[in-house]
Amino acid sequence: MSSKEEILNKVVLDLFSYDVDGIRVDVEKALEKGFSPLEVINALSNGMREIGDKFARLELFLTDLMMAGDTMKAALEILLPKIPKDKAVSKGKIVIGTVKGDIHEIGKNIVSAMLTASGFEVYDLGKDVPASRFLEEAEKFKANIIGASALMTTTIPALKDLIEYVKAKGLRNKYKIIVGGGPVTKEYAEEIGADAYAENAVEAVKTIKNLIEK
Repeated sequence: MSSKEEILNKVVLDLFSYDVDGIRVDVEKALEKGFSPLEVINALSNGMREIGDKFARLELFLTDLMMAGDTMKAALEILLPKIPKDKAVSKGKIVIGTVKGDIHEIGKNIVSAMLTASGFEVYDLGKDVPASRFLEEAEKFKANIIGASALMTTTIPALKDLIEYVKAKGLRNKYKIIVGGGPVTKEYAEEIGADAYAENAVEAVKTIKNLIEK
C-alpha cells in the first residue's frame, strides 16, 4: 500500500474508532496528498455503510452509530466546502429527506450538499419526514424529483408508503422518486416502484442527472 493510500485508509480507521480530532487532521492530510474531496467522501460513505450494516446485524449499538455520525460530520465540515461549485443554470429541483421514523441523516446530508454543488436546487426537508410532507413540499417547490432515504431496516417500509401516497394523490407521473440508504437495495427499489436507486452519494448525483435528462 502506498503512503497516499495509507492516509485514506487512516481516515476510514478514524471513522471506525470515532476519532473526531484524528479525522480532522487526516482529512487535511488526504487532501494535501492529492485526493479530491469527493474521493475522501466516497471512502467515508463506504465506511458509514459498513457501520450501518454492523448496526443492522446488532454488532453495534445506537451510541456507536451516533458517534460515527459525529465523526463523519467533522470530516464533512472540512470536505463539503471544498467541492467545486457548478455555477451553471439550475439543472433541476429536488426535495430530499429521511423518511418518517428515521432520525439518521448523515448520508442524506452528503447527497444534498453534493447535489447543490452540482448545480441543482435542493430543498432539504431534514429527518423523520412523513409522506404527506414530501409531496406537499415538492408541490410548493415545483420539484422534478423526490429523494427519500431510509437508514434503518425498520423504516424501509416508509419508502413504499411514500410512493403509495403519491400514487393515491394521482401525482405519481409528475415526480421521479429516487430512494437510498444503508439497508435499501436496488431490488427493493424496483419492487416498490421507485424510479431509481442510488447506493451512495456519488451515484445519487449521477442517477439524478440521468433522471432529469430523460
